[in-house]
Amino acid sequence: MAKIVQEEQERKETLLESISGMAYVLVIGLFVLTFVAQNFEIPSPSMVPTLLIGDHVLVDHAAFAPPAKWMPLIPYQSIRHNDVVVFLKPNPESPDLILVKRAIGLPGDRIHLRHGILYRNGVAQNEPQISVPDDSDPAHTYEPFRDDFPSGPADALMTATWANEWQSHVVNGELVVPDDMILGLGDNRVGSLDSRFWGFIPRKAVLGRPLFVYWSFMTPEDQQYKTSAGERVAFFTHVVIHFFDRTRWKRTFHRIV
Repeated sequence: MAKIVQEEQERKETLLESISGMAYVLVIGLFVLTFVAQNFEIPSPSMVPTLLIGDHVLVDHAAFAPPAKWMPLIPYQSIRHNDVVVFLKPNPESPDLILVKRAIGLPGDRIHLRHGILYRNGVAQNEPQISVPDDSDPAHTYEPFRDDFPSGPADALMTATWANEWQSHVVNGELVVPDDMILGLGDNRVGSLDSRFWGFIPRKAVLGRPLFVYWSFMTPEDQQYKTSAGERVAFFTHVVIHFFDRTRWKRTFHRIV
């Protein structure tokens, strides 16, 4: 009898240990997802070819966060020119929308585009990854506002807030980035709705930087607009069926720069 009681006690202790272990893993996981890293899916072609629709990326929350005395081991850093950043879109028209762009303008920078070529502080930038206007391609034809920003006329796609504000930051045909702000553009320069259309990115709105692609699945460009339960189930089924033949295996662990 004593032996049976002892075995039951041992089983109960094992169950408690298992629960304790799972709770420990859950707490660590939540901490990592909240403060250190999180995964995001790329829904649009605004950062092609750097990021493709269907790329699933791991985002580092810690690198651009303000330094904290309680965590001195994390290598915090300032945002630099050409860093790719993840942030909350800074306007009331679409609150809580998370975007990813390249930081091409920092406080004090003078920015303008000339036929799609970026000039920062008077110097043309070498950006081999971007797309530029090409009149031979109907999808890339020249548009004055987009490609000669900020010299072109206002565009109908501008948000109401930015439409009333952008000219106040233009000096001698160049957009001057104010303090605590960032100017972010997509690498798909002819197909990106970015700072040209909705304004500066507040430094405090930056959530982190994407580190690498951990999985990439060929996804239709309009999939982001299919939000009904039936459409989501249909796409999930499509992913399960075509996981192996529609996964971009060569992009696995692709580093984002």
